Amino acid sequence: MQRITDLPFIVILMGIGSLAMFVPAGHAFALHDHAEARAFVYSGVGFLMITLLIAVATVANRTANPARSHLLTLFAAFTVLPLMLAVPFREAVPDTTLFNAWWEMVSSLTTTGATLFDPARLPPSVHLWRALVGWMGGYFVLVTAAAILAPMNLGGFEVLSGAAAGQGAVGMGEGARGVAASERLWRYSRTLLPAYSGLTLALWIGLILAGDDALLAACHAMSTLATSGISPVGGLGATSSGLWGEVVVFVFLIFALSRRLYPSGRALRNAVTLKGDPELRMALLLTTGVPALLFLRHWVGALEIDEVQDVGAALRALWGTIFTVLSFLTTTGFESAAWSEARTWSGLATPGLILAGLAVIGGGVATTAGGVKLLRVYALFRHGEREIERLVHPSSIGGAGAEARRLRRQGAQMAWIFFMLFALSIAVTMLALALTGLDFVASTTFAVAALSTTGPLAGVAAETPLVWAELGTAARAVVAAAMVLGRLETLAIIALLNPDFWRG
Repeated sequence: MQRITDLPFIVILMGIGSLAMFVPAGHAFALHDHAEARAFVYSGVGFLMITLLIAVATVANRTANPARSHLLTLFAAFTVLPLMLAVPFREAVPDTTLFNAWWEMVSSLTTTGATLFDPARLPPSVHLWRALVGWMGGYFVLVTAAAILAPMNLGGFEVLSGAAAGQGAVGMGEGARGVAASERLWRYSRTLLPAYSGLTLALWIGLILAGDDALLAACHAMSTLATSGISPVGGLGATSSGLWGEVVVFVFLIFALSRRLYPSGRALRNAVTLKGDPELRMALLLTTGVPALLFLRHWVGALEIDEVQDVGAALRALWGTIFTVLSFLTTTGFESAAWSEARTWSGLATPGLILAGLAVIGGGVATTAGGVKLLRVYALFRHGEREIERLVHPSSIGGAGAEARRLRRQGAQMAWIFFMLFALSIAVTMLALALTGLDFVASTTFAVAALSTTGPLAGVAAETPLVWAELGTAARAVVAAAMVLGRLETLAIIALLNPDFWRG
């Protein structure tokens, strides 16, 4: 095991990706889809041999700067590794191009969940491969956030410390300082895999008991834990599990709201109780306040068309609103089957712009969710609260201890910088998409969906549903870059471009 952990991180990822190809191969063989089975078996064997040769050639090479090496690996994992994962996809779907297959794997690995293909066009084993790649991408994000980004003060941890991003380590608990990066990766991989796999298995069983078939339940279980929103049938509305399936998925979406719900969260800084977790409190505020306002809006609409007495429709509309709000807040993008009931009940259009705002906010730090992250929003909220208090009482002194003051000051400053960089990324992506010929609404929707890693948002944010397949080649390239940027975050890219980062 020591020889494996000494290998370059990208080589380890190539080996994992090669071995994962045998899972859809076995599934295709069981369904007697021999053409798809051969595509995955041949690709798995071929890339496994290439990985072994590269491992032998690089096992003795030690990098002088492990932090820089691992940050570069993060970038390569979301850009170069999908090219390898796209080969069996291209072979199993022969009427597409390698570029489209690569785009699909970038979307899956970054847990965006956008797709260029109609669900009926892809074989079942390819759907399993997309969901599996998204699931591995979610696990990769969990591990690297704790083992790589946290020690480098990136990924939201700069808000906790108040220090400059990429400059120094965040307090990691017992014995974490000075630990080699490879050892941290191995430690967090062992810690997170049983929990991540166990939760996925529990959700899979729950969806089967609710009425879904095994493949559909497996894809939705992996997509929920990874917050990728990948579905073989285009969403939860076409499933057999119905309301009970949505209830089960709703419970497991909560794990994308805070890192403290995973075992690695106990080893990271500021390990307070779940009751005092700022991310969970902010998520609770959003998942109760936003549905309440939306329900009140639809209630007024139902009052105008004299449908208030339809209590069943009102309750279904309320549930659809709560589920969809949490789904888009965690950047999963599953839409409740009852979400459309709100429009039928009240006669009002569904407010897609609110869902876009929730996706931009995103889930918890060091979780599989994308977006700006709840912790940064919480820091800005506390800072604004304190500033309003000072307007009323200019001589007042902010309490709650040194840690809370640091969060309101330096933490809020770092959160504001990231928020501005995120807004600038949206503007640049919109401009690039507009240059490819898209109008303002389409450019905005696709930019927000890609940067927040919420692929299904394109179909619900605009008044007319948008389809990813309608993008041209240039627009697809822009969107792929935006998905990688949204998953890596702008501060990590800036850290890579910092000249001091490359010295030594």
